[in-house]
Amino acid sequence: MTATLRQTAKTIATSAIECGGMASMLTGGAIGAYLGHHLTPTWSHEPRILLAGATAVIGAITTDTLTELALAPLRRLLRTRAPLSSTRPSAPVPAVTLDEALAQVVTATENDAAHRAATAAFRIDESAGFLQDENRWRGYEDGEASFYLAPGVVLHHRGEQGTYVREHRFTLLTGDSEEPVTITGIEEIRHHLAARTAGLPAVPAAGSELLDDDPTFTPTVAV
Repeated sequence: MTATLRQTAKTIATSAIECGGMASMLTGGAIGAYLGHHLTPTWSHEPRILLAGATAVIGAITTDTLTELALAPLRRLLRTRAPLSSTRPSAPVPAVTLDEALAQVVTATENDAAHRAATAAFRIDESAGFLQDENRWRGYEDGEASFYLAPGVVLHHRGEQGTYVREHRFTLLTGDSEEPVTITGIEEIRHHLAARTAGLPAVPAAGSELLDDDPTFTPTVAV
């Protein structure tokens, strides 16, 4: 299988896992709402609605947690770069010093950070050919990673464990401002780069569209 086919299959499998997790959470919420609404004493309408909402939240959280536990082996499998051959003899463990071991772990941590960033990038770029390119991410030993876009423009990724699932945050760092810009879609990156190309500050108006299909699109200018 070529690298392109492997990447495509990996992207489809990752998306399927995420969709499965979301579907299970919605199903759990629906079941919780049904039980809360129909299996309660004969209360008035408003308390039953409140109870149904509470049981829906509990059902969604419980189902999502159980689903994450079930999908964890699949996520680890997708993170595996190449299958190990059971017929290949195991290589002897090299003798390394403590400093050498630390250097190896640091390198592995940086590679892991780049891989996690590329894997999570489907949340803002589903093309599977740009931000999901692991080779363009640079990982750091603190678990964060960066994606060089243009001179003075870098996309930054940070993952952290949330209350129930791992959360991912993408921000755009520029040399023009010390404040990072939260990125939720690749169209926002396009807006900032277009504004920078025109020599204008990339400050979109509240509630406005960041991406225009018109090739003559002009970024919003902050006055």
